Amino acid sequence: MTTLMTVLGIIVFVLGLLFSIAWHELGHLSTAKLFGIRVPQYMVGFGPTIFSRRKGETEYGIKAIPLGGYIRMIGMFPPGDDGRIAARSTSPWRGMIEDARSAAFEELQPGDEKRLFYTRKPWKRVVVMFAGPFMNLVLAVVIFLGVMMTFGINTQTTTVGTVSKCVIKASADADTDTCPKGAKDSPAKAAGLRPGDRIVAFNGHPTDDWSTLQTDIRNGIGEATITVERDGVRKDLHAVLVENEVAKTDGRGGYVEGETVKAGFLGFTPASGVVKQSFGESVERMGTMVQDGVDSLVALPSKIPDLWDATFGDGERKADSPMGVVGAARVGGEIPNLDIPPSQQVATMLFLVAGFNLSLFLFNMLPLLPLDGGHIAGALWESVRRHFARLFRRPDPGPFDVAKLMPVAYVVAGIFICFTLLVLIADVVNPVRIT
Repeated sequence: MTTLMTVLGIIVFVLGLLFSIAWHELGHLSTAKLFGIRVPQYMVGFGPTIFSRRKGETEYGIKAIPLGGYIRMIGMFPPGDDGRIAARSTSPWRGMIEDARSAAFEELQPGDEKRLFYTRKPWKRVVVMFAGPFMNLVLAVVIFLGVMMTFGINTQTTTVGTVSKCVIKASADADTDTCPKGAKDSPAKAAGLRPGDRIVAFNGHPTDDWSTLQTDIRNGIGEATITVERDGVRKDLHAVLVENEVAKTDGRGGYVEGETVKAGFLGFTPASGVVKQSFGESVERMGTMVQDGVDSLVALPSKIPDLWDATFGDGERKADSPMGVVGAARVGGEIPNLDIPPSQQVATMLFLVAGFNLSLFLFNMLPLLPLDGGHIAGALWESVRRHFARLFRRPDPGPFDVAKLMPVAYVVAGIFICFTLLVLIADVVNPVRIT
């Protein structure tokens, strides 16, 4: 049964992956057709074609390897300086440029001269290239907000989970169930706080948010009144918070691994529970996820040594380690076997797909060819050049020849391929597990 559920989870994730890719390419396709650009192909996947059907001037199909997708637009790059589409050269770098240029005109037909991508105004090309990643962003936002507001998310609450017996530094290597000799009782224990109590107010200020309560406790050294709800009855408890070495927080209720600070200490661990979020709370959490995604993308190069050590050495695969499609599929296979309610299994799977879409958006917005962001940067640069030419009454410089950047694009693509292979091997030999 476990194997069957694992396979089912993988299939569900792969279907979500294929939909996300198709949705991305639909953004490019719809805006390209809107601006009159001819699109011969719309494909989901790479490699051999499994299925295809032509409708109008476009062939729609699915390929064997579900690791991406593409649409082919006529005239992605302008002709060379001599006006020719292809002119051979013995230089390998020049050959890359000319090959890319010729591929952009492979299926040129009579009448296509006015339907080429590069002939569209820069802002239209920006719209076409941005539409794909934007579709992923829209899908991620809709799923994230929908899940948080409908299913709820597992979060720390103001309900007491466990009460510390004594005051122990966060850095102390001690058994939490055994107090060191001479250790004082924790303020929570001394005040009579019990597991299951729901803290509803702190020093007279109502609270239903763990992050806010955590901040109040850390800033509240000295006497404090804690109002709890116990068995349906509200009761005031009086505690004297002490200064202690505690784990550093990230400002959102979580903790920064390995870092400590001096702050107020009460001495209890909050219970976790599934809590539905309001629209405002969901938007705030969504903003945090985007910021975390950007930070992770920026920090990606610094994580490669640990990833290498976890793949080819005896290093531990960290929870925030980069993960590829294979790793995400394995996580998708674990979700149906989690010991959580079915509704939360569905929510977790949706979160996985939403996270993949958010990553697609952020990654594709990097201003590097062959990514969408590279084409956007080229169109914006062309717009700037033409604006300055008009401002200083100089001749129109014409379209910016993005094809000249293809050697750089090949280098970038090579780096991406090597990184993808490293992540793939890591996902196989030392995968990230949510269990």
